[in-house]
Amino acid sequence: MDTLFKAVTAVLMDDENTVLKDAYVGVEAGKITYVGTEPPEGAAESVVDGTHKVLMPGIVNAHTHLPMALLRGFADDLDLQTWLFEHIFPAEEKLTGEIVYTGAQLALMECMASGTVSVSDMYFFCDDIARAVAGSGMKANLSRPYMGGEDFDPKDNIRIRDALDLIDKYHGHDNGRILVDAAVHAEYTSIAPVWEAAAALARERGLGMHVHLSETAFEHNECVKKYGLTPAAVLDRHGLFGTRTAAAHCVHLADGDMDILAARGVTAVHNPVSNLKLGSGIARVRDMRDKGLNVALGTDGSASNNSLDMFEEMKTAAILHSGDNPLTAAGALRLATRNGAAAQGRAAEMGRIAVGMDADLVLVDFDKPHLAPLHNAVSSLVYSAHGSDVALTMVRGRVLYQNGEFLTVDRERILYDARRAACIF
Repeated sequence: MDTLFKAVTAVLMDDENTVLKDAYVGVEAGKITYVGTEPPEGAAESVVDGTHKVLMPGIVNAHTHLPMALLRGFADDLDLQTWLFEHIFPAEEKLTGEIVYTGAQLALMECMASGTVSVSDMYFFCDDIARAVAGSGMKANLSRPYMGGEDFDPKDNIRIRDALDLIDKYHGHDNGRILVDAAVHAEYTSIAPVWEAAAALARERGLGMHVHLSETAFEHNECVKKYGLTPAAVLDRHGLFGTRTAAAHCVHLADGDMDILAARGVTAVHNPVSNLKLGSGIARVRDMRDKGLNVALGTDGSASNNSLDMFEEMKTAAILHSGDNPLTAAGALRLATRNGAAAQGRAAEMGRIAVGMDADLVLVDFDKPHLAPLHNAVSSLVYSAHGSDVALTMVRGRVLYQNGEFLTVDRERILYDARRAACIF
């Protein structure tokens, strides 16, 4: 056995929300090979003492834009339309591949240090993002979004060329640690031929789909004025949801939209902190779940959050939807683990602590005043813990971060490069 966690409180995230106290979890060759309350036979090369610690499945950030870590705090306290079109899009025109690489590395460090093991990222200069992910040891679903207006030519389009190059170079990298999805940025930044081209790419290459959907009332209502259909309805008409799809935000879905997404098996990715910060509204998570949608959790980019701390996202989601039918702590934790894994097409490999699953694990240090005493591990993870409480992050049995040290990246160099890169804005 390569690694043995002993005397740990293990949150399994199984169907019964089982929590094992004084548990043992064994890891070998990148997989979980033992889970129980008695010590396994044989010795382990490395033993991690879990006293006053909680072991949980690795967290999945199902919607983000990693390189936007360089734009953290750049244009705050604005509505989405002003923020995006007057500030973010002009700033992004200054980006280069190397700057994007630096921003992605900065974001991945933040993810590792706060317990995120896999991200679904939508951006450009995707080769450079993939290079950063490959070096970090994390998992990722990456996508180059299609955009365009009347001048869109599917036979000669830089975004299509970039997407095809990304697929050829990185889809399935390291036995599937990196996957590539097709993507449309949003209904309001594209037209029907764009949607059809992206749908065709997903269909022909067997890819998932990533799209922003009904994030603001303005976006949603303008689409209805233009097409006589909601964004969900018009994108569905053009085949965009014909594959595993993650639809980010979904704040202003109509009831009929939820029926469409549920019928197509679409995951709605809830981004509560970003939506609140930009004044976009509050997604109807309870109604989505009642309709049978898989709901996952994301941060959005650091420019609109301004954090990639998924513990903050879980707590916000849980308390935002309290009431007659609360999300509950267990529900919020499920959004960030099992449901996120399903959104990425990785449900068979991650999201639970069980024999045979990838050893994508997070150890949280509960030997702190704000986490004592421990009455309920799930409740405390969601309502009391912070990303800074993470003591260890492991992906496929490889420790990426432990006790403040990054084991796969150069912390000082990345921080230096990030500060220099941010000077262009």
